[in-house]
Amino acid sequence: MASIDLHPSERAIRTTQLGIAISLVLVFLKAISGYLGHSYALIADATETGADVFSSALLWIGLRIAMKPADADHPYGHGKAEPLVSIVISMFLMAAAIWIGWHAIEFIRTPHTLPKKFTLAVLFVVIIIKETMFRYVLKVGKEIKSNAVKADAYHHRSDAITSIAALIGIIIALIGGKGYEGADDWAALIASVLIMYNAIQLMRPGLAEIMDAAPSTEMVDKVRILASGIAHVEAVEKCYIRKMGFEYFVDLHIQVAADLSVAEGHAIAHQVKDSLLNSGLSVKDVLIHVEPFNRNKV
Repeated sequence: MASIDLHPSERAIRTTQLGIAISLVLVFLKAISGYLGHSYALIADATETGADVFSSALLWIGLRIAMKPADADHPYGHGKAEPLVSIVISMFLMAAAIWIGWHAIEFIRTPHTLPKKFTLAVLFVVIIIKETMFRYVLKVGKEIKSNAVKADAYHHRSDAITSIAALIGIIIALIGGKGYEGADDWAALIASVLIMYNAIQLMRPGLAEIMDAAPSTEMVDKVRILASGIAHVEAVEKCYIRKMGFEYFVDLHIQVAADLSVAEGHAIAHQVKDSLLNSGLSVKDVLIHVEPFNRNKV
């Protein structure tokens, strides 16, 4: 329960630290096993995990920046660092996919020794660890609504994918024997295509957030319902919401009776703002424009 009470950024950082520690161990395990076991797919897998470590380190830095409070140069805070990092992580996934695919093609064209049987056991353990990490990190990313953390989760999933591909390739190579050495390398090539696809899919939410795309209609509806429920709010004309890191900024146009005083309209606006700030929707700030309500237009 203690972790649930932490600020989303702190939960994200702890998750990232765990991922870095586990991935570092797996980099050495896979690289050494791949070298000794004559498996390029396993070496490619180690490379992908190395990209995991580097991108997770970038995520750690990005989250630290996103946690900084607002200042004179950044009146809305530093939350955009979080989706920016998710884009960079996706780009590293793309780079890893290209690197693995390029070298897989080179190895396909170069005769080499069959992989060793013990590499299968290594890959089996890696797949279990990485898939477990994917599910855990994705769960945290969804709970704190962080595209960067979810992108980091898919780094673990892409690592599991390359490991599965390597496992299949090595099994085919071992069963087929001489002449099937390239199955290991074809597995790495197929894995690179899957990694590239995941990277492209992961980049989209980060780009949307950087461009201040509207959040889900569910979020907008909740804000509208809360605002409309405040006494003397006749209608909510406009509702614009943008995500900044782990929190939201809301712009509202509310309508109140035309015969109310400025002070009364101001008080109603404050009630709406307080309601949204205390709603549990992670609303950081609310800007409200008060307009006269015209019943003839309804």
